[in-house]
Amino acid sequence: MKNNIVYPYMPNSVESIKKEMMEELGIQKVEELYSDIPDHLRFKGKMNLPEPLLSEIELKEHVQGLLEKNISCNDYPSFLGAGCYQHYVPAICDEINSRSEFLTAYCGDTYADHGKCQAIFEFTSLMGELVDMDVVALPTYDGGQAICTSLRMANRITDRKELLVPRTMNPEIFIQLKEFVDFMDIKFIDYDHKSGQMNIEDLKNKISYQTAAVFIENPSYLGFIEEKGAEISKIVHENGALFVVSAAPDSLGVLESPANYGADVVCGDIQSLGMHMGFGSGQSGYIASKNDPKFIMNFPNHFYSLYTNEQGEFGFSRSLNERTSYGSRENAIEYLGTNTGLWAITAGVYLSLMGPLGMYELGENIMYKSHYAQKILSELKGVKILFNESTNFKEFIVNFDGTGKGVVEINKELLKRGIFGGKDLCGEFKELGNSALFCVTEIMKKSDIDRLAKELSEIIS
Repeated sequence: MKNNIVYPYMPNSVESIKKEMMEELGIQKVEELYSDIPDHLRFKGKMNLPEPLLSEIELKEHVQGLLEKNISCNDYPSFLGAGCYQHYVPAICDEINSRSEFLTAYCGDTYADHGKCQAIFEFTSLMGELVDMDVVALPTYDGGQAICTSLRMANRITDRKELLVPRTMNPEIFIQLKEFVDFMDIKFIDYDHKSGQMNIEDLKNKISYQTAAVFIENPSYLGFIEEKGAEISKIVHENGALFVVSAAPDSLGVLESPANYGADVVCGDIQSLGMHMGFGSGQSGYIASKNDPKFIMNFPNHFYSLYTNEQGEFGFSRSLNERTSYGSRENAIEYLGTNTGLWAITAGVYLSLMGPLGMYELGENIMYKSHYAQKILSELKGVKILFNESTNFKEFIVNFDGTGKGVVEINKELLKRGIFGGKDLCGEFKELGNSALFCVTEIMKKSDIDRLAKELSEIIS
């Protein structure tokens, strides 16, 4: 408290309450609580903090002023993807996930679930139908954790310590994976430099009976569709390894599920299923497998299932909880960590609304628009579309080597013209030259794509 003012956002700041608390603790000054902190660790002087805002309207105006300095994807069309995507979010998704009985990141307990257990059960059922797998668990923190956990499951199931991953793997998830499985040996499989797809001969040379799993992204981080899934699966299983595939849910209305070309575990991010882009939020991962005890018992996250009580009434509850760190911290197969029950409910609402036909139309829309963008950009002088021997979904690589301008310079110019450009790949994939990863989702209009081509033409001319 300063000048007898009570700060409205600071609990117990009323002087009489502070005095009562200190009397209860048997201290004269608050500083006594910190007496065991060594002097050399204490901050000397006054922190450079602004004066507090004492009214709600002042605080609201201040925050709005800060937010207005940002330029959002609602203001400018964005061709940036690489893991977080601007999709259309139906209003009902926000309506349902903002209900008070659902509005928490955590899943419902059986003793006070207020419908969460059923809602999450519905998500797992809908997701199982989409990926054509028998078992789907509660979502993980994000797609990266889902991938890392799936590959760690492979270690437990096979008792092997080698992983083979594509050279084109999402670099940010690869960094996460290295820390998640630091006791395992990770090897890159090279790619075909015309198609971007996995080099089968390199896979055959590197796989062995030490390999726990082979992992692919389909569609890949660089946008192309891996067409040799069945061939990869055969090679993997001949060597006793597991085949783990990260699949984008928004692609599965038009692409075959990895389960149907031999994947043992399917995983990925569900942000495309009704979640807004956010500053570190709105990400959530799924893991799915076939109905096999050796897989089921190696999921570290919750399962939700139907049960019948003594009166013959149906209900919804968690299953096999002893596997998880919630069931037994010291004996859990893997630490579960933060889960994202709210996004499970959101994705369940989205999938219920879309249905099979809606998911097909979503994928078709994305493919038409992204292929149109590739065609019109490839006609620009000095511009090339890389890996054009493959079919792409949503994302594709634009190479600017022939323009004499760098991606950073081009993106700065696009931003001045009210467009967010693609992701600069020069640091992650130096062998691809002066290239950027562009993304086109269903939210993009033809006029937006034509405008991008027009502005790029002027920038590189």
